Amino acid sequence: QVQLVESGGGLVQAGGSLRLSCAVSGRTFSSYALGWFRQAPGKEREFVCTIGWSAGTTYYTDSVKGRFTISRDNAKNTVYLQMNSLKPEDTAVYYCAAAPRVARDPYEYDYWGQGTQVTVSS
Repeated sequence: QVQLVESGGGLVQAGGSLRLSCAVSGRTFSSYALGWFRQAPGKEREFVCTIGWSAGTTYYTDSVKGRFTISRDNAKNTVYLQMNSLKPEDTAVYYCAAAPRVARDPYEYDYWGQGTQVTVSS
């Protein structure tokens, strides 16, 4: 079993920044690809980005390219999502998740954090 605990969500003004963190425990951290997803009210869970086991492979959904950055610190068993130039449409519950390989389908992820609310005001 793998457990993920998120932190860093909050309310920010449009154009502002937030950094989300997700601490991973219970199994070898570096064995998993890690991803971030988000879900706005009334919408399906959306892939945001993912990072591979060694951090050598990353993918981002088009709407966040150039604004969001995923990173991981294997020594700290933590994955991060740096979010800059936030827009109101970024408002959602953000989830971190672990998968055996890089993927963009949420159903390919085996473990999930509790979710943290990000609200961007206009």
